[in-house]
Amino acid sequence: MDQVLDIVPLRSFVAVADRGGFQRAATQLHLSQAAVSQHTRRLEAATGRRLVARDGRRSRFTADGEQLLDYARRILALHDEALRSFGVESADTLAIGSTEHAAAQLLPQLTSTLEKSLPEHHVRYRLDRGTALREALAAGKLDLALLPGASDDPRATPVGELELTWYSAPGWSRPEGPVPLVAFDSPCALRTSALETLAGQGIPAEIGAEANQLAGVHAAVAAGLGVALLATFGQAPEGLVACDDLPAPAPLPLTVWRRQGLDHFVTGHAIKSLRRLLSARPGPPLAIVRGA
Repeated sequence: MDQVLDIVPLRSFVAVADRGGFQRAATQLHLSQAAVSQHTRRLEAATGRRLVARDGRRSRFTADGEQLLDYARRILALHDEALRSFGVESADTLAIGSTEHAAAQLLPQLTSTLEKSLPEHHVRYRLDRGTALREALAAGKLDLALLPGASDDPRATPVGELELTWYSAPGWSRPEGPVPLVAFDSPCALRTSALETLAGQGIPAEIGAEANQLAGVHAAVAAGLGVALLATFGQAPEGLVACDDLPAPAPLPLTVWRRQGLDHFVTGHAIKSLRRLLSARPGPPLAIVRGA
């Protein structure tokens, strides 16, 4: 077989389909429109078929073009998987920072959604505290970061609000004195919200236990050391129950921060995916914050 389907033209071909045109594909790939068009002609020469046809001012894929597009996605997926197996990151890797709350529930769904909307990207996550995620974003080690709190920074876009719930051990009862709180190490948006919520109602409180990981907070609450304010998407952590005799806190805003220079097309898909996931889930939205 003399003809070869090269990876670079195939990647351009897929980008044309995903972006809806040659110019948009060229912008994404940092190429000229002429170069992307040339890549399509190379594929047409290799297959001996017309892959793209003019339709007025626009272009459309022919039946053969649609068939090759399906093959191209599969070829690129296997190509990139092979490189990743040898520790080689694709240039189209999308690094997203989050905290451990999101790992079990939201991130798998987000990954699935982004694989459909951004099939040319491989998603990689970094789970860490909010302060560390901000530092990684500023250093260019992350493309996006899911962070708590409203912000007027041009890099931040709100995607929803996180409903917060008090949790305690089964049978725990509120003491006569200050309410003992189980909280993450400071700084932490949940810790601040818990203290401010109780103070706003004139209820004295004190930190009864601290932890730097979610598992530690759960363990301390389960041991009866106090109550914790968490965002769990309505799913109570194992061994804990919702505590209804404390004042309801205000929802916590969630924002997506992007690194400077990140393609707005990529950012837009991530924002839309998160908004759709947060609004579609029944009950309170999922926690995506730990340390702010």
